[in-house]
Amino acid sequence: MLILDRRSWLKQVFFLRRTSSSGIWLRVSMSGLLATIVTVLQLGWDTFESNLTPLPFTLVGFALSIFLGFRNNTGYDRFWEGRKLWGQLVNTSRSLTRQILTLIAPPPGSGVAWSDEQRAGVRRELVYALIAYVRALRRHLRDEDPLPDFVGLIRDEQIERLRGHRNRPIATLQLIADRLRSLYDEGLIHTHHLPLLEQSLTTLTDVQGACERIKATPIPASYTVLTHRIVLLYCVGLPFGIVATVGLFTPVVVLIVAYAFYGLDAVGNEIEDPFGRDPNDLPLDALARMIEVNLRQSLAEQDVPELLEPIEGVLT
Repeated sequence: MLILDRRSWLKQVFFLRRTSSSGIWLRVSMSGLLATIVTVLQLGWDTFESNLTPLPFTLVGFALSIFLGFRNNTGYDRFWEGRKLWGQLVNTSRSLTRQILTLIAPPPGSGVAWSDEQRAGVRRELVYALIAYVRALRRHLRDEDPLPDFVGLIRDEQIERLRGHRNRPIATLQLIADRLRSLYDEGLIHTHHLPLLEQSLTTLTDVQGACERIKATPIPASYTVLTHRIVLLYCVGLPFGIVATVGLFTPVVVLIVAYAFYGLDAVGNEIEDPFGRDPNDLPLDALARMIEVNLRQSLAEQDVPELLEPIEGVLT
């Protein structure tokens, strides 16, 4: 995610590095070059003398702006839904950790012996497994292998067990559920508390399923391709339609219009998949690190990793 200096309007205007603008300069420049050639030929030799007026381009431009606006709104809805889902993941992880720390204990009068060392070990085991799940979900949404991130969080035999699963975040939740069931069988979880813990795991599953739905269902390719083609044809044909009216300023007008349309088209591409590693995608690494820090501090750990900071204006 790009981090801008919101206090300076000028810095935002001239901030070009790793924005959508940095990827469209070739297309904009080619449109400007074509417009310059058309202008020179028209002003020098009346090459394009015709009855063509700017009216068709006005109508097409209006329709095109609606198409681009719809596509960008759809892309932003996906981006915002992804951010809300990760916000829910943050809250559910904190709630489940609180439940682990407060609800897992022998019920009063049960006579089950449980030392402080055993209590601390079980809490640490479950919270670390939850941290592993958050790491796994981040990797899963980016088509990366999460197994290296599990080292030090869960046991080696559990890592090997997860190696055979395609959906490793779900398999990690199953590890947590199995451990909760074993604690219940040992009399360390009250009958009324187990459904609360299970509901938190179900919420995590729902969050993951919604994220997978966004990732697996992009904007229809036919719509995206059609938009690309219309933008290209419009920017290529524009100088021919306005050169007789605008004259010498045709390249300037074409550059402005091409920058606007190509830029909007590029923004729609970038935010369509909010879980990737483009500069404008969600900062999953930072969110996962924040969750890990919160959960480790809930265990009263002092040696916790630092929160991630933007690198060259980009928070990953």
